[in-house]
Amino acid sequence: MNKIEQFIEEKIKPEFRPIFLNFRTLVQNKFPFIQEEMRGGTEKYYGVPVYRNNKIIVTVSPTQKGITFSFTEGKKMKDKFGKLEGVGNKSLNLRITSLKNYSDAMLEYYIMQAIEIDSVEVKNKVAEGKKI
Repeated sequence: MNKIEQFIEEKIKPEFRPIFLNFRTLVQNKFPFIQEEMRGGTEKYYGVPVYRNNKIIVTVSPTQKGITFSFTEGKKMKDKFGKLEGVGNKSLNLRITSLKNYSDAMLEYYIMQAIEIDSVEVKNKVAEGKKI
């Protein structure tokens, strides 16, 4: 069992696992170039799955009430579904509390924007001669 599968088994409530598994399948099928990895983890806090294009574009966190997808550059994203929330300077969250509220089309919409924003930022840094 790899770290992500162990995370699913140990940290995500059984009723919310289908949400994460649907998301994971979507990423694997539509965005196979995105890297899935675990980030963080200390004695006090457990690590969480992150998805990286050039930089981390989305972090996935289980909660007591569902799954939270935190888009690193969420403030720069369009939100035709009206589902992104948060008060941070950069990131915004998408909270999904049941499989009824999950939509591949919605997640694909947000992921595509996150990839585009990430790619443009890297391209701009390269053009300016900055380190990525």
